[in-house]
Amino acid sequence: MAILLIAEHDNASLSDQTAKALAAALQIGSDVDVLVAGKGAKAASDAAAKLKGVRKVLLAEADELSERLAEPLAALVVSLAGSYDAIVAPATSAGKNVAPRVAALLDVAQVSEIIEVVTPDTFKRPIYAGNAIQTVQSTDAKKVITVRTASFQGAPEGGSAPVETVNAAANPGLSSFVENKLSENDRPELTSAKIIISGGRALGSSEKFQEVILP
Repeated sequence: MAILLIAEHDNASLSDQTAKALAAALQIGSDVDVLVAGKGAKAASDAAAKLKGVRKVLLAEADELSERLAEPLAALVVSLAGSYDAIVAPATSAGKNVAPRVAALLDVAQVSEIIEVVTPDTFKRPIYAGNAIQTVQSTDAKKVITVRTASFQGAPEGGSAPVETVNAAANPGLSSFVENKLSENDRPELTSAKIIISGGRALGSSEKFQEVILP
């Protein structure tokens, strides 16, 4: 089974969400290609090529891909989809933005936020705010899947996959980038943190949280 994994990156570096989604993809099939779509993203593609289990890296660069807008990225993925049995993306804000568009354009049902691969066509995913686990079997010829990456250990380095340049698809022109408004936090992303410390109602106040938990 051939799989296309959409990489999570900021052009300069590859997110560890990609390695975790790769671990899930390798449980679905052994032939996994990684798509790095952006602008000036050679460093991210080189990092993806070093992940163990990657068959090859597809590097697509264009102005409309520099901010990873969902519409041009979805058009690119669909243009490549003919060679693949499954499209996989981490369930990040970017992945959850593009995957439904890809599924709609391919006219298939998306399997969202999987936490376990049972078989190549059967997956487990949380429902009801995580209070129940649903087992889903997909009968679509092409599968579109997002991965809840906290449930998978990242694939290690040790690979040496070739990097192949591909052309961007025609830009649908449905959206344009205006600006980024990002919240700044000195803590790591929750899905990337190795240790998570929480304090709730027992602490009584924000001041007590700062006093007891943060040190």
